[in-house]
Amino acid sequence: MKWIIILLIYSFSTASFTVKSFAQKSTDIQVFSDAEKRKFDYYFYEALNSKVLGKYDEAIDYFLHCHSIDSTNANVLVELGTFYNALQEKDKALDFYRKAVNYDKTNYYYNMMLAGLSKELELNQEVVDIYEGLLELNPGKPELLFEIANAYADNGELEKAINQLDELEKSMGVSEALAINKFRLYSMLDNKEKAYEEIQQIIDKNPGDIRYLILMGDLYADDNQLDKAKGYYDQAKLIDPDYPALILSFVNYYEKTGSSDAAQTEIQKAITSSSMEVDTKIQLLTRYLSVLQQNKKDIKEANPLFQSLFEQHPNNTQLNLIYGNVLYLQGDKKGAIDQFQIFINGNPDNPAGYEQILRVALPEEDFDKVKEVTTEALKHLPGEPQFYFYLGAVNFQQGNYKEALKVFEVGLDSANFNNPILESDFYGQIGDINYHLENKEVAFDSYEKALKLNPQNLPVLNNYSYYLSLEKRNLDKAEQMSGITVKLEPLNPTYLDTYGWILYEQGSYIMAKIYIEKAIEYGEEPSAEVYEHYGDVLFMTGEQEKAVEQWKKARELGGDSRALKRKIRRGKL
Repeated sequence: MKWIIILLIYSFSTASFTVKSFAQKSTDIQVFSDAEKRKFDYYFYEALNSKVLGKYDEAIDYFLHCHSIDSTNANVLVELGTFYNALQEKDKALDFYRKAVNYDKTNYYYNMMLAGLSKELELNQEVVDIYEGLLELNPGKPELLFEIANAYADNGELEKAINQLDELEKSMGVSEALAINKFRLYSMLDNKEKAYEEIQQIIDKNPGDIRYLILMGDLYADDNQLDKAKGYYDQAKLIDPDYPALILSFVNYYEKTGSSDAAQTEIQKAITSSSMEVDTKIQLLTRYLSVLQQNKKDIKEANPLFQSLFEQHPNNTQLNLIYGNVLYLQGDKKGAIDQFQIFINGNPDNPAGYEQILRVALPEEDFDKVKEVTTEALKHLPGEPQFYFYLGAVNFQQGNYKEALKVFEVGLDSANFNNPILESDFYGQIGDINYHLENKEVAFDSYEKALKLNPQNLPVLNNYSYYLSLEKRNLDKAEQMSGITVKLEPLNPTYLDTYGWILYEQGSYIMAKIYIEKAIEYGEEPSAEVYEHYGDVLFMTGEQEKAVEQWKKARELGGDSRALKRKIRRGKL
């Protein structure tokens, strides 16, 4: 409360100043009565108070009311821009920021906020114009010189970008960040000589720093100037032959020159060395694995190195986790699970081991393994939502609806949700399960909760709209929700079928036919339900014989409802 009071006192002082100063700077001078000023101040302070208390809906309403009183107040315009930016309504945010800068042109922070959003929206020339204006007001400001250099580069004005970095270098001196930026720019201009001179400056300034020698060697290696690269690597080797990054650079060099045996020897030498820390060895090994994959080498080449590490560090379970992933990539799923289990035994409170086993078991639809792993994980990690989700989903898949519902409900009460999207998925699953259990009102209420958390939860939008159509309820709402899924995933056969079926229920038979035909076209193996829907649509468009053919296809694919059998027998709906 003390901090809120301090913030409010600060807000009172700045707001009163703001109203006066903006009235002076506005091109459309507004004159306020004392009553209007008091009214504006009251709502402005209420807006700030609501913002501090986290009542953002309230705050934005108050700020909008302030804007209706004084549309030239830059402080209010920036606040509204910030809200709309957070809501991902970027165009609205941009408009408010532009207006704020228009009414307070010299305000450094308003200009920086406008520049940041303009850069995000790739309005490159506008970003350049903003920074040029700020530099006129703040000549030589280092952060502005760096930003305008980037802005020039983004806008394709590479020479100007280099000139600004040169100005910055005069005040700050030679630095790694500046040199690398200038190297990049000179490279884009295809001026390799100047590009390498920039890095050489750093080496000359720090002759004993091995990192810059390796950097120069790597840059030459990337440019396929391998002899020059080797020269810098050899210089670095004189400083520290066991430096991990240098060893990896030598590995890359040997790979480029076709000396795979030499590359393997470098890695083996480093990993078998007793002088190197185990964490450094792991770092080196993981980077080597990346090299093998990038060069499309057989990843089994790394297996002997793991065996060597296990002998040296038998209790380091991080090695087991990495080796499990390597075995999985090799197709040895059982061996991978064994390694992940060793990691779990040593780290029962770390979710990584359980998650890696699930990664193996889920594609194989090994539901017993999934249930075993998630149940064990939840004993040690009751706050991790992913394990409730997988356990509930597997029970649902197996038809254990009541058990699945219990798992999801316990998960909602016990898990720590870091974002609303996963929580929305929980409510979506609870909705699906309740519908299967004939608790239809509870299901629809759960779907509403899911969509409140994530309005673009496509599976929920699809299922909710489909079940509404089956109940012949709120068809306009169902059509709107299903329409969102088709718009965002126009090739998804499930969403196309749902949308087509809702159109059918609305009596739009021709449109329904178009969408359900698309569902069949894009579906690899359309279900019995889709073909039955197609038959119903064809019947209503006057194609009775074709309708019966589709109903028969539905029966061949497992459709065995009494309604389907009756349609086939009678040849009509």
